[in-house]
Formats: sequence, structure tokens, C-alpha cells
Amino acid sequence: MIKGNFVFHNNVEIPKIGFGTWQIPNDEAYDSVTMALKNGYTHIDTALAYKNEENVGKAIKAFDIAREDIFITSKLPAQIKGFDETLAAFNETITNLGVDYLDLYLIHAPWPWDEKGKDCTEGNIQCWKAMEQLYNEGKIRAIGVSNFEIKDLQPILDHCDIVPMVNQIPFYVGRDQEDLLAFCKQHHIVVEAYSPLATGELLDHDDIKKMAEKYDVTPAQLLIRYCLERETLPLPKSTHEERIIQNKQVDFEISSEDLEELKKFEDIRK
Repeated sequence: MIKGNFVFHNNVEIPKIGFGTWQIPNDEAYDSVTMALKNGYTHIDTALAYKNEENVGKAIKAFDIAREDIFITSKLPAQIKGFDETLAAFNETITNLGVDYLDLYLIHAPWPWDEKGKDCTEGNIQCWKAMEQLYNEGKIRAIGVSNFEIKDLQPILDHCDIVPMVNQIPFYVGRDQEDLLAFCKQHHIVVEAYSPLATGELLDHDDIKKMAEKYDVTPAQLLIRYCLERETLPLPKSTHEERIIQNKQVDFEISSEDLEELKKFEDIRK
């Protein structure tokens, strides 16, 4: 079982693997999060837009784990761009989850999902200033962004006081986003890898299966380990207990030769 933490630039620690809850409906979230907690996950990732915060929070509370021993992430909906609107959405999230504070709060995307690519620079700056206020008030231990490219990150760096601790992006074999990865590293921004399995599309890839056999691991374990080898934080999700357990059993090393082979992959989802 993988252990250890990433450390943000404000010295807050975050477990190296998170349990993602994207696409898990609210009525399934309670059981899924309970299974994750039971099997050693202490980092749970949700969002207001997932519409499952309520049962994520109930599962955490029912499991009887101390609040300080669990790391909870949620996200500001992508369509919300404004200072007061951010404060209101944050209050909705902590009410849903039934907690007093969040460990990490992210701007879900730099633009509304139905207006992908729209320039919302000023709105994002206002959202960030609201999140800085919540951070300074002790209501959030760390703040960050999601789906931000370099051009989206730069205005935050130019106009705000706190450098984001996190950028959560789609990252998997074939989609390494090298320039963005290097930019985040330069600014001490931890990269979280969502969809580390390319939403399952890499699991049946012949080359992935062949390499996984070499290490006596599942394709999912190989793909999750790859994210860790690239110093990103994977957020695998599953509603099946066997896979939830396997996804955390990634304490092996990929050889430098195989790592280079995986880096050469084309993006399967393009």
C-alpha cells in the first residue's frame, strides 16, 4: 500500500493517492466512500457539481475517523465567476459535507463547461481573491485550481497574493502535458492527475496489458504508478471494492526504460 504525502508550499500535507468521486451518483457515494475509507484512503475528492457532497460527508462522519485525519477536497462550480458568488458556493459545500472547514478548495475550471475556452480572467481573479479570504480566515487549509492551462494560471500569479497549491488536470499515459507540468513544478504547484486511467480507455490497450504483466500488476496499477513516477497525485475512482483496494497497491517501481516507453504513447482519447 502506497504511503507518504505530497507537501504543498504552505507545508500542508496531502496523501499521495486520492479517492475520486466524479461520476459517482449521490445514492452510491455513501457506499463507495465507506469502502475507500475502510481500505485506507484518507484523501477524498468531490465537488459541488458532482451532486454527491451530501453522502460523501455522511460516509466520512459515519466512519468515525477524526476530522484532522481525513483530507477533503471540493470545488467551486465552473460557471461561478465572482467574489460573493464564491463565498456563497463555499458555504453551500461545507453545509452539504457537514464540516467546518475544507482541506483543499479548487476552482473547477477556468471557464463554464458549456462555454469551454471563454476568457474569464477577471472572474477567476475575483474567485481567487474570495478563496484567499477564506484561506486567511482558516476555513480552507489549501487553495488551488483545476483544468487551468499556463495562460489561465499566469493572471492568478500576476494579480493575487497566494500561489495556487494545486492544479488538478487530466493526466495519464499519452497525455503528459509536459509544458504545464514544468510550469507548475517551477511555481511549486502540485499537479493532481484526474482520469489516471483515461476513464478506463487504456485498460484494454495491448501494450499496457503486456507491460503490466511484466510487473505482475493490473493495467490500472501500472497507470496509477506512472502518475506517481511523474510526481503527480493520482485520483482513481471506482465503485468496486476489489478495484478500490488494488488502486492503492502501487508500491513498485517502473524501470526508466519502461517509463520512457510510456512517455512515447499517443493520447488514446484524441
